[in-house]
Amino acid sequence: MNKIIVVNKEKGITSRDVVNKLNKILNTKKIGHTGTLDPLATGVLVICVGKALKLVELITSAYKEYIAEIKLGLKTTTGDITGEILETKKSPLLKEEEIKKVLLSFLGESIQEVPLYSAVKVKGKKLYEYARNNEIVSLPKRKIEIKSIELLSYDKDIIKFKVLVSKGTYIRSLIQDICTKLNVIGTMNNLVRTKQGDFTIEDSYTLEDIEKGNYKYLRIEDILKTIPRVDLDASEYEKIKNGAIIVNTDNNKLTAYFYQNNLIALYQIYAKDKSKKKPYKMFL
Repeated sequence: MNKIIVVNKEKGITSRDVVNKLNKILNTKKIGHTGTLDPLATGVLVICVGKALKLVELITSAYKEYIAEIKLGLKTTTGDITGEILETKKSPLLKEEEIKKVLLSFLGESIQEVPLYSAVKVKGKKLYEYARNNEIVSLPKRKIEIKSIELLSYDKDIIKFKVLVSKGTYIRSLIQDICTKLNVIGTMNNLVRTKQGDFTIEDSYTLEDIEKGNYKYLRIEDILKTIPRVDLDASEYEKIKNGAIIVNTDNNKLTAYFYQNNLIALYQIYAKDKSKKKPYKMFL
């Protein structure tokens, strides 16, 4: 059972909960997700089963699109409406042009601080464990990229926007930064992941759909269509199946090698010698 399933995660459960439920539905333990969604968040959660687990890193690195809501006038411990209220303050009436200008100021690369309530580990312990124990910890920072961002609506105390971001971007942190620039307080009210790479919410399925068998899955080969493919002869196959380092003849970042229409390996450019390629993932 080697496949990829695009799940539409419901609100109120963790990404791990989704995996645990699919363990039972699909009767397999070889399963994992490709990017955590908070319990509050809904939408695209790409699940890999069997040998497709080898693609988790590749899928996780794809850009993700979200539709997010900011509730103004409220600040919480977690940066979303599920947290304890730290502060309330009547929000001034904002101008849409001002909001648009602030949103666009986040385009491009920047350094973002990881939120305290997250599963990122510092010295072997998850950040949210520090938060729950009221322990002081230095929050790590990451380089992120905002590819696109646009205001969808603004009504009284709710700002709704759409954003396309790189791996590792925390929307809760982005919202805090947006509020700081707008000189208001706010918290994440709702979040929907609408896209991850080429996987869209329109092509996703609920856990109920999957349990009833009303879903379609993707094969490993289906999601490698944009990666250059090489069909091997018998002698080439012997080298590739054993993970040999080979000459870089195409200079592609990734190349998929097939033998008799079966995926054998993904190769990448060898960092120590760019004239050569080495195995990235083996599928035998």
